[in-house]
Amino acid sequence: MIEVKDLKKDYTDEGEVTSALRGVSFTINKGDFVSIMGPSGSGKSTLVQILSFLDRSTGGSYEFNGKKIDDLSDVELARIRNKSIGFVFQSFNLLTRLTVYENVELPLVYSDVPVSGRKKLIEDAVHSVGLDEKLYVETAKLSGGQKQRIAIARALVNDPDIIFADEPTGNLDSVSGAQVMSILDGLNHSGRTVILVTHETNTAEFADRIIRLRDGMVESDEKVKNPRHSKDEFFK
Repeated sequence: MIEVKDLKKDYTDEGEVTSALRGVSFTINKGDFVSIMGPSGSGKSTLVQILSFLDRSTGGSYEFNGKKIDDLSDVELARIRNKSIGFVFQSFNLLTRLTVYENVELPLVYSDVPVSGRKKLIEDAVHSVGLDEKLYVETAKLSGGQKQRIAIARALVNDPDIIFADEPTGNLDSVSGAQVMSILDGLNHSGRTVILVTHETNTAEFADRIIRLRDGMVESDEKVKNPRHSKDEFFK
């Protein structure tokens, strides 16, 4: 699904060049659950922005589902991003004055799904995170854990190929965090590709594999030895 080779990203400010990525290479297959970890300044945020078509690299190559990203226009990338990618953010990024229904509907507004076909998609997405009773509640009235579950529903409504979760438990208590990770784990077991960005080792070990970055390079890329045991420990 994803193949990056010698990926580089440089930023230039007043003639001074800063290298955020210095030649990153790896492959992610359909159905994988991968965690990306690294200290501040390691390049993980830059990498995820490129992988999710929010930014472009300045060197190397990136192929998504067999397509070379550099060959695509910004309009084509936006279309793929809306159809193929779901986002879950640490800060939820929900519109608090809108209802749950209206928030989950937002990705469909920019898709080719007709208005008449949206209701069932929205209801199914909200049902998948177990919050059917909150469908017409204003998002401002939800708890933090409920907001993140609705953010996951919004990420799912377009039936994306891949979900990017950026520190999804960072603003949550341990119980709510466990609920969110359980949902992401279940989505992966149902066949979804999940890429998780986190600084928490116990959260990262939900994945089958952890890519660690340091100074814009891959420091290690290893399978989690016993992810199921790690998940059991998380829920204790």
